[in-house]
Amino acid sequence: MLLRALESRRTVQGSTATRPERGEIPLISNETVISYLQRLASGAPTPGGGAAAGLHAAQAAALVSMVAEFTSGPRYEAVREQAQQIARQAKAMMRQGLSAAEEDERLFGALGAAYKLPKDNAEQKSLRSAAIQDATIAAAEPLATTVEASIEVTKLAQRLLPIGNRSVISDVAAAAEAARAALATALATLEMNIGAINDIAQRDRLVQLANQASEAIARAEELSASARTAVAA
Repeated sequence: MLLRALESRRTVQGSTATRPERGEIPLISNETVISYLQRLASGAPTPGGGAAAGLHAAQAAALVSMVAEFTSGPRYEAVREQAQQIARQAKAMMRQGLSAAEEDERLFGALGAAYKLPKDNAEQKSLRSAAIQDATIAAAEPLATTVEASIEVTKLAQRLLPIGNRSVISDVAAAAEAARAALATALATLEMNIGAINDIAQRDRLVQLANQASEAIARAEELSASARTAVAA
């Protein structure tokens, strides 16, 4: 399944699944939004769903930080310090999500390169198989980072909901929905990786992570509903 997914994301013009040198493809953090979207929309193997998940998480964190930054002035003096702490932590999660997006692109490219290794004899097949396993396990790490960041962002948003500036409290719902999207997107990609991993210990670790993501999706949905209820009150 993973091999078919990799092959389907190659360009029709015959580009390889390996990532070009850094000078040829910009880091996501250094390119424009339209440049990233055009690459995502193309037939190139990267960026893909994992990178999109990381950016969802980064946007969720940015929204939490924004609401926290608006929670200032005399009216919110009693919670100002708490709001600023949330803003700082949210900005750290924003950077973590962006880093996960960039790492996903890099490591998925490495996985594509492993699939392109020669398999003309038994030794080559063995080396290729080992390389694919190593690269598949490595490619799951940015997804784990995205899940962890999204869970933390959801917790920050939960802390912010009762104290945040009511004028922008709808953005807590938006943050929860962005975190939910990050978790669901990461989970979909993670499940594909799990199916391709032979190492039982690694599979079990990632299954646990997938379960955590599923539980966190439900919490994010509940938070969104609570925030929308607060807006309507």
